Amino acid sequence: MNICVPTLTKEGLKAQVHDHFGSAPFFTVCNITTGDIQVIDNTNAHHVHGICQPLKVLGSVAVGAVVCRGMGAGAVHKLNASGIKAYQIEGKTVSEVLEKYKAGNLREITIEGSCAGHGCH
Repeated sequence: MNICVPTLTKEGLKAQVHDHFGSAPFFTVCNITTGDIQVIDNTNAHHVHGICQPLKVLGSVAVGAVVCRGMGAGAVHKLNASGIKAYQIEGKTVSEVLEKYKAGNLREITIEGSCAGHGCH
């Protein structure tokens, strides 16, 4: 299964997690089974809050979960409608995210627990 982590850089496992899902410069996609990593430029990073199109940016990459520090209700709704779960983490790097995901130490982001703006955390 592939996990998508919004990141500041293209450094793979060393990339720093971005604060907010939709406005991240990159999406680092990690296959937790094979260890393969793919980095996708977020061409929709500069958008008005609530109008991001993350699934269009991810294109044909099959993602089962998104792990980030926060995201808005619209993104949570769009992901959940596509069968993708969203989880919140305080980790600093993609490597930390993967460790915590595999250990089951993540909190699912619900619409009620989503961010109300880019400065929410």
